[in-house]
Amino acid sequence: MPVLTRLIPSPVVVDIRAGALDDLGCVLADERISHSGKLAVAVSGGSGARLRERVAPSLPGADWFEVGGGTLDDAIKLAGAMKGGHYDAVVGLGGGKIIDCAKFAAARIGLPLVAVPTNLAHDGLCSPVATLDNDAGRGSYGVPNPIAVVIDLDVVRAAPARFVRAGIGDAVSNVSAIADWELANRVKGERIDGLAAAMARQAGEAVLRHPGGIGDNDFLQVLAEALVLTGIAMSVSGDSRPASGACHEINHAFDLLFPTRAASHGEQCGLGAAFAMFLRGAHEESAHMAEVLRRHGLPVLPEEIGFTPEEFFRAVEFAPQTRPGRYTILEHLDLNTDQIKDLYADYVKAIGS
Repeated sequence: MPVLTRLIPSPVVVDIRAGALDDLGCVLADERISHSGKLAVAVSGGSGARLRERVAPSLPGADWFEVGGGTLDDAIKLAGAMKGGHYDAVVGLGGGKIIDCAKFAAARIGLPLVAVPTNLAHDGLCSPVATLDNDAGRGSYGVPNPIAVVIDLDVVRAAPARFVRAGIGDAVSNVSAIADWELANRVKGERIDGLAAAMARQAGEAVLRHPGGIGDNDFLQVLAEALVLTGIAMSVSGDSRPASGACHEINHAFDLLFPTRAASHGEQCGLGAAFAMFLRGAHEESAHMAEVLRRHGLPVLPEEIGFTPEEFFRAVEFAPQTRPGRYTILEHLDLNTDQIKDLYADYVKAIGS
């Protein structure tokens, strides 16, 4: 009988718990990752470098590479430095920029990547995408999924709280993104990958429904797992559709229109998701999302991240231009400024102060 299932690219190891970093050496000793112990470790000058002293004794065969930033040039430079080192794998230890640089560099030289994030700011820690600044602004580059992900909850709790909050906004926005995907299916006949949609939806709902807060291990565990599952969902579908709809279009619009003032990715996505849910008529869901975001200290109004309502109207109207070909509630309604203004006034009343 023929095998009719599909193979899903996913990490061979996902270790999410307090103290996980102390066992990083054991994870990397897995022969599916490294048979010789010869590793290239990319770190930042910040959180990653501070952890180097703790981790280095368990990685005697590692060479360490400090990454200056999160640009395409930084990633290419990193790949060049690692090339010819005869490594088994690349380890990215640090924040999102370092993980993305390490992803790109590993793909460029044909090595697997082990992601060891030091914060939970967004779902890129296990996604098949590296987001890097370039001469044109910011670009997304396709890369393989990490072969392993190690997340130490003690480490991410020690990071600034704004990083956890950003991750919450990014995870919760999955719920809106899936609603947009379903809309595109109904109106445009766009194919939905049911497995990818289920993974991303449940990841978002798990964070949305969890009663805990950013200082709770249980909540951090759920958030970390949600971000990992979202990254795998994108790999399953072959694009960012499971996690990116009108919410992310609004986020990209903020970045493009106000590049020096934009807030964090997750903050903007969470706000965009709550408003997008309201636009599609899901007023109770929008109000609940706004309530959860507020409980975690996230913005639900543009003024809370330094933008006027008029600037928000401009971002919402511009948002569809950021992802040509993607169909969301924004493309469906094709709103002008006056319509956005009226709907925003209703949204503000619905979510309360």
